[in-house]
Amino acid sequence: MSSSDSAASRPANPRVALFVTCLVDLFRPSVGFAAVKLLEGAGCRVAVPALQTCCGQPAFNSGDRETARAIARQVIDAFAGYDYVVVPSGSCGGMLHEHYSALFADDADLAARAGDFGKRCHELISFLVDVMGVSAVAARYAGTATYHDSCSGLRELSVKAQPRRLLASVAGLKLTELPGAEVCCGFGGTFCVKYPEISDRMVADKTRDIVATGADTLLAGDMGCLLNIAGKLRRDGHRVRVRHVAEVLAGALDEPAIGEPATEHAQARHTGV
Repeated sequence: MSSSDSAASRPANPRVALFVTCLVDLFRPSVGFAAVKLLEGAGCRVAVPALQTCCGQPAFNSGDRETARAIARQVIDAFAGYDYVVVPSGSCGGMLHEHYSALFADDADLAARAGDFGKRCHELISFLVDVMGVSAVAARYAGTATYHDSCSGLRELSVKAQPRRLLASVAGLKLTELPGAEVCCGFGGTFCVKYPEISDRMVADKTRDIVATGADTLLAGDMGCLLNIAGKLRRDGHRVRVRHVAEVLAGALDEPAIGEPATEHAQARHTGV
């Protein structure tokens, strides 16, 4: 994520507010706990503001600017006073960092507040690497993984090398590159609802490429992509595990992979697979 902040200019033990995101809160709380573990391990003082809600992206992408502005004002107020706001999602992170200011183009004061807020917002893995200077993690993962780059994280926040750098330090993990890693998986927020046939074709292409790598695990930094890909893999009978990158980096592997039955997860842990 482009920002004037760097490891040299940040506070020694920054106060970091975690923006949990709707999908993490509702479908994968373990990602939130993994994010807290990684941030605290990097020396951050972490808080989770209780009044946070959606980032407003669904309304924004659907053209409902009035609702998006109302949500943005609430988010800015809820996260006031922290050194940084960190998000385990390139999609939500992109909304906070890139688009809030434009929502208040007709109000100079609110636009200034939104601009300051956006500068403090970072995607989780890029924050750890680019701001906190983390270069390695003390985690272990036995297996071969491949990585999907989410559209917003890649194109709005320049998240590409950072997750691969930290994954390279995970003991036992072999990382193999995914052909077309930068190609959309077809989720696209409301896109998959408005254009389901196109979305399904896109995720079918994505899962075909994932299976072809021979990897047993697919990693990414956005829950929307992960849920979409995991669902398609399971529907087509593929047993590729799907996890948020933060879970692997934090060693938070107690929960079944996304879409994985609990019984299958328990058997894999028992056999060490």
